[in-house]
Order: sequence, then C-alpha cells, then structure tokens
Amino acid sequence: MASNEAERQRWNDEYWTSVWPRRESMTSIVTDYLIDALAPVSGERVLEVGSGGGTATLAIAQRLAAGSVVGADISENLVELARSRVAERGVTNVTFVVADAQVDVVVGGPFDAVVSQFGVMFFDDRVQAFANLRAQTAAQGRLVFVCWGPVELNPWFLGSVIAPFLEPPPPPSPDKSPTGPFALSDVAQTVAMLTSAGWCDVQCTQHATVAQIERSVLVDDDNLRHMGLVDDDLDAVRRALDAHLAPLTGPDGVLRAPLVFLVVTGRNPLD
Repeated sequence: MASNEAERQRWNDEYWTSVWPRRESMTSIVTDYLIDALAPVSGERVLEVGSGGGTATLAIAQRLAAGSVVGADISENLVELARSRVAERGVTNVTFVVADAQVDVVVGGPFDAVVSQFGVMFFDDRVQAFANLRAQTAAQGRLVFVCWGPVELNPWFLGSVIAPFLEPPPPPSPDKSPTGPFALSDVAQTVAMLTSAGWCDVQCTQHATVAQIERSVLVDDDNLRHMGLVDDDLDAVRRALDAHLAPLTGPDGVLRAPLVFLVVTGRNPLD
C-alpha cells in the first residue's frame, strides 16, 4: 500500500472536500496561536503541511511581507480551492502544490520553517514523515504545528457517538501508525516521535478556547449518510447526537464548543 493511502482517498473524496469550508470556521480559531508560535520574519520561506483551503497559509503570507509560503496538501480539490482564493485576493507570495509531505520533496526548499494547522495527524508513518520534513528545513529551521489535545477534552468530537451505528474501521497494518484527529494528542509520545525524527528542543503547550459554531459545522444528515449510516438508523443517531451536544448548545441553537489543542514547536539541529 502506498503511503497515506487511506488518507489520500479520504481527502480526495468530493463530498468530504466540498463541505470542508464549513469546518474552517472552527479550525481557523487557532491560526493566531500558530502564527504567534511561528513568529515569522520578513523574507523567510515557509512550508505549510496539510494546507487545505489555504486559510492559514494566507494569514502567514500576510505577516511575512517579503517572504513566501508554499502550501502542500494531499487533496487535489482543496489545493484547487486554495489556489482560487489566492487568485481572488491577488496574493503573490503564496503557491500551492499537491504533495504527500510524508514522502515527497516540495519545491522551494530548504525552508526556514515548516508549519501545520491540523494537518500532520494523518501521517501513517510519523517518524518517516517528520524526518522527511526536517530534511527540507534549513539548519536551525523551525517546526511549528497545531494538533488536537486529548479527545476527552474535546466534546465537539462525535466519533464515539456515531461509532456504535457503523462497522468498525480496519486496524492499521503493523508497519503503519494510526491516523486521525487525535493521533498526536499524547504529549510524551509526540515529543519522543519528533525526537526520533531528528528534531530538537521539542515543546508542546496546551491551549483552550471556545468556538461558537453552527451544528452543521460538525454534522448533518448528509454527512451521516456519507459515513455509511442507513436511513433506518438516522432517528436514533440524531437522538444520541442531541443528548451529547445538549450541554454545548445555547438557547439560540449555537454550539459553544470547548477546543483543547496543542501548539508543538521544534528545531532542526543541523549546523
């Protein structure tokens, strides 16, 4: 199996990528945390991994002034969306490429910094992936990414509610890492993994905020059907979701979802 094959299929699914912009209203809340940790310097070359629709990429480019940002994503559809946003805004210091950052060399390196906003939890060989990224980073270059914290601190995640109504996914093969939103939520494991990949001065800082979002940002009936839910189960799933989301739902129907995430930083020790 090719690297990240399951994620390659998922992120190139037309339905999933068509609804992704709704999720950006939640994920973009952390962009300022990412940029603050990056502390971009004018003139730097930055690689963003898992750039999606390009919202963080564009925000970084705005701060860089004379620098440049390359956004790399495994999804052809999201890269096209990101390119259309660049064209609409007339931004000239951003490019987007379709690439699997786990194994590919991205044109434009070596980069002064490698960053990611919720994009690096989907590598199925983490040490290989982060070693590959380090090889494309300049000496003393930085690594900065945001990933989700522990799932139990993120009640907006509905996987445990929906799982009883679906066939369990196949486990990863013995030579592959499990992937998913919370794959890097264990601080000790993440620090050890990045150290194994050659990064140094690795630090993980936990942050918390609250997102005010519409329920459709997380789930709707079309989304449930796309996951494989049959219509006979929809009423039961809706009731389970209602019960789970009730503590997060205000009288106006808006969800106030706690978000707990990690800002992870490291440095390429090569001289």
